Amino acid sequence: MRAYWQLTLAQLRIFSRNKQVLFFTLLFPVILMLALGTFAGGGHSLSLDVGIIDSDQTAASKNITDLFEQQEGIGVTSYNDVNSGREAIKSGDIQLLVEVPEGYQSSVEDENKEAVLPVYYNEKNLASAELGLTVVNGIIDTYSKDLVDYTPSVIVEKRGLEARDIRYVDFLVPGIVAMMILSNNMNGVAGQISAWRERGILRRMQGTRLKASTFIAAQISARLVLNGTQALLVILIANWVFNIEVAGSWLALIFFIILGTLAFMALGFIIAGVAKNPESAAPIAGFITFPMLFLGGVFFPISDMPDIIQPLVNLLPISHLASALRETMNLGTPFLQLGTETLILCCWLLGGFALASYVFKWE
Repeated sequence: MRAYWQLTLAQLRIFSRNKQVLFFTLLFPVILMLALGTFAGGGHSLSLDVGIIDSDQTAASKNITDLFEQQEGIGVTSYNDVNSGREAIKSGDIQLLVEVPEGYQSSVEDENKEAVLPVYYNEKNLASAELGLTVVNGIIDTYSKDLVDYTPSVIVEKRGLEARDIRYVDFLVPGIVAMMILSNNMNGVAGQISAWRERGILRRMQGTRLKASTFIAAQISARLVLNGTQALLVILIANWVFNIEVAGSWLALIFFIILGTLAFMALGFIIAGVAKNPESAAPIAGFITFPMLFLGGVFFPISDMPDIIQPLVNLLPISHLASALRETMNLGTPFLQLGTETLILCCWLLGGFALASYVFKWE
């Protein structure tokens, strides 16, 4: 037991004395989270920016402007002429431009005449334009029916459901935690163990009464402390900056951090056993971790990926670790409902350590 504690403390001292390790394991994930969380958008709510040109300047035309200003989620900007409004569309300041032409009120008052409202949009951004046109058509259609006292035969009864508001930064933070666990334990273990083997440290350890299980247990303990500190730091900063909270159980969150650490440590030991020297360990680890970061749902939802690769992606340990952390942090999903994620991570853990014991070399 004494050897275990000494090895664990020695590993933690190695972490603390290496400034590069401290930066890339503690500060870099925080900087990445702050950058993506700030610039990639903290929310997902839809907003529509509409420009209005009131060329009629009558009570009827003012009703149109007031109608749009009363709608939630629609920003209204007034323009003096069509040319300035068109420039705003081209520059992306607004998505649609509604023109209330001169003579609009007289057209509304004349039952035999149809009032026309020209709507300008950007043909190069059809997705946004079509959505905006649908909203505008709905607003104008309702207003037109109110003008003629039209009573519909069938109406829609609105029944809203209150769901948890998930922003992109809420999606991002658990992915950052999963990324840290992946990087620390695959890249870190592979590089360090292969370096110790090359320098003869492992051979000297093998020549002592130190058991292999004690050495591995100390490695696991030190990296659990490091990963736990990282995760706590990221979550606290995310709570302070982006008001992110853990909706589920902290015990479940800690469990998945431990399980993820063990699973990726097993893969790190495999790489350390396969690599001939530290110079080859880093490229091998990078070759495996780099695709995982982009295919494992760390930064983007797996559902947005092509259908042909989703079955493969759903086998990756990083995708299930990120999913379990998101379910726990964002949705508060009970631990017992995360059986699939737990099972697959356990399979990677057991299979990884079984293979690592076969390929691992002390010298």
